[in-house]
Amino acid sequence: MRVIQIPAPGGPDVLRLTDVPSPALPDGHVRVAVAAAGVNFIDTYHRTGLYPVPMPFVPGSEGAGLVREVGAGVTGVAVGDRVAWAGVPGSYAEEVLVPVARIAPVPDGVDLPVAAASMLQGMTAHYLTHSTFPLSPAHTCLVLAAAGGTGQLLCQMARQRGARVIGTVSTDEKEALARAAGALEVIRYDRVGFAAEARRLTGGRGVDVVYDGVGRTTFDESLSSLALRGMLVLFGASSGPVPPFDPAILNTKGSLYLTRPSLFHYVATREEYLLRAGDVLGAVARGELRVRISHTFPLAEAAEAHRVLEGRGSTGKILLVP
Repeated sequence: MRVIQIPAPGGPDVLRLTDVPSPALPDGHVRVAVAAAGVNFIDTYHRTGLYPVPMPFVPGSEGAGLVREVGAGVTGVAVGDRVAWAGVPGSYAEEVLVPVARIAPVPDGVDLPVAAASMLQGMTAHYLTHSTFPLSPAHTCLVLAAAGGTGQLLCQMARQRGARVIGTVSTDEKEALARAAGALEVIRYDRVGFAAEARRLTGGRGVDVVYDGVGRTTFDESLSSLALRGMLVLFGASSGPVPPFDPAILNTKGSLYLTRPSLFHYVATREEYLLRAGDVLGAVARGELRVRISHTFPLAEAAEAHRVLEGRGSTGKILLVP
C-alpha cells in the first residue's frame, strides 16, 4: 500500500510517498480503506520533531473510510461499515489499522470526507466548550483564529451553548466566515491589538475564557484579555511553543487560570470517545454543525497540504485523499 513517510525531521519536503507492505491485522483491530485523512497541526509537530516519534514515521491521526477486514475479538463492526477515527497513527495511507476502541460509526447522510474532517477538530471544540470551560449564557469567550477549522467549530458550539462569542481574524474573508459561524463581534488583529479590543468590547472587564490554539505569538495578549479569575485554554501552538514564564503573572493579571489540555485526555475511555464522536457526527448529520473543508489534496501532495496549513492559507479543514 502507499503511505506518506517522514524519514527524518524537517520541513514539508521530507514527506515522501512510499510503497510499504500491508501490515498483518492484529486482534482487536479493523483494517480500513481510507477515504480521506485529516491534516492537523499535530502532524507538523511530528514532522518537525517538536513531538519526537520513531523514524521513519507515517503521520496522520484521523480519517474515515470503509471497513475492509475485521480482526479476531472484534464485535459490533462488520466489513463494509462506514467508520471514522481519531488518535490513530499512520492515517496518511491507503489503509489503516484502527483499534476497535477508536472506531466511530458514521451516520447516514454524512459523507466520508466530511466525517474525516469532523473528528479531531470537532471533538476538540466539543471538549473545550463542554468540559474544559463549560460555557453558558453567562459567559463571554474569545476564540483566536476564529475562521480556522477548529475556530469555526468552536464558534458554532459556543453559540449553541448560549455564550457571547468574540473571534479574532486577519482578513475580510475570514471575518465573514467567523461571523457566519457565530462570532457576534470580530476583532481584526491585523489592525488592532486583540487584548485591548476585547476589553473595550466587554466594558473593560475582559472575557471569561480565551480559546488559544496559536501559542507563542498570542500568549501574552491572551492573558491580558481575561477578566478576573478568567481561564486561558491553550490547546495548540500553531505559531510555536510558549517560552517558559513566571507563574506569578497569573496572580498579577487577576488570579487567572491556565490549562494546556489534550483531546486524548478527554476521550480516555471508550464511553467518552463515543459520546463526543457521536455528539459531533450526530450534529453534522442533523445539519446543526457545519464543517467547512477548505482544501483537498491527493495523498502524494501531503507536502503542499502542510505548506498551506503552516502558512495559514486554510479557512477550514485540509484533507488528503488516497
